[in-house]
Amino acid sequence: MIDGMGSPGDSQEYLDALAALYPVAFKIKFLSKAKGKDYVVPPLEGLWWADNMADFTEGNRDKWKWTMMIMQPSWITQEMVNEAIESTIEKKPELKKKVSKIHLEKYKEGKAAQIMHIGPYSEEGPNIKRIHDFIEENGGSFDGHNLKHHEIYLSDPRKAKPENMKTVIRQPFK
Repeated sequence: MIDGMGSPGDSQEYLDALAALYPVAFKIKFLSKAKGKDYVVPPLEGLWWADNMADFTEGNRDKWKWTMMIMQPSWITQEMVNEAIESTIEKKPELKKKVSKIHLEKYKEGKAAQIMHIGPYSEEGPNIKRIHDFIEENGGSFDGHNLKHHEIYLSDPRKAKPENMKTVIRQPFK
């Protein structure tokens, strides 16, 4: 996981987070494979929130807070993460400041509603509203701050056409 604040795709902090996560995630995979346990690196995920939830609806993307993450199998240890970070720094010293922000943490979301969004990220609004309405219609509640908006990016935006991109949109609730 790596935490930050700013507009996805626009802020340098966000771009740096992605530049750090991927090489470390793949180095962890190769370390695990060398120890006899191989796996497929899971897709990028993001948790999103803001101090003032109106910043989401009003499009104040520079005030968005986020945690970008790539899930790791249960057998991955902090020592393996540290080794992957050190190896990444050795091969790409320019990433030292970026990868130093990576942390391994357990994340348990609990009950959530989700929907598959197909299309560009900028057109997620109606599906997000659909999830929020579903939660409220079924007696659930969420604050958008403690129960963070969660997205799982199944498509690589560098390769997929925007209209074909697939994103799982999740909203945990009580």
